[in-house]
Amino acid sequence: MTVQELIEATQSRYHIEERWHACAILSQDFPSQLQDVVDCLNQFELLRSEIEAGGGGKTKIAGRLDKFFRSRGWKEARTDVKMMVGEKSVEMGTHKLDNCKGRVALEVEWNNKDPFFSRDLNALRMLHELDVISVGGIITRTDELQGIFDSLTDQDGKNCGRKYGASTTHWSKLRPRVESGGGGTCPLLLVGITKACYRDDVAHA
Repeated sequence: MTVQELIEATQSRYHIEERWHACAILSQDFPSQLQDVVDCLNQFELLRSEIEAGGGGKTKIAGRLDKFFRSRGWKEARTDVKMMVGEKSVEMGTHKLDNCKGRVALEVEWNNKDPFFSRDLNALRMLHELDVISVGGIITRTDELQGIFDSLTDQDGKNCGRKYGASTTHWSKLRPRVESGGGGTCPLLLVGITKACYRDDVAHA
């Protein structure tokens, strides 16, 4: 499968890019995981009610994406990396991944602080170099959604756009980190949620 075929399979509602032939690897070696991604993206809607609800930690928006993957057998994973120097074991860090199935790992970054992208890419790079994963992925939001956020008011009567600042996780913060080699040679599937996913479930309730 090519990137264009994946875009068409997900109804052209997402901005999708790849690095190091991620789509070809997924379609040839991990078709089940690729189908899970396609099915998840096709059923996902960005709901006005959830944007206005807000909330700390994992929002309902990111939570619904994770919940779908859980229903398909994906699991949160934690990897402890150690290096042996002579007879001494040196801790190289602990890496948590949102969704893993087989040798595919997928991170959901809806509205975290943007340094989380560096953390994610570094973890995917390292785990690929250690032959733990074959493909990594990141789902985030595109910049064009800011106009929707700015037009809405949350339950506290405040503008929703204030919660989605320039220093949070969105496409313009992800792409430079990828282009500068943050993911190394790990094949990457990059998915940006666009305004085509938005549905006003409040006005039409």
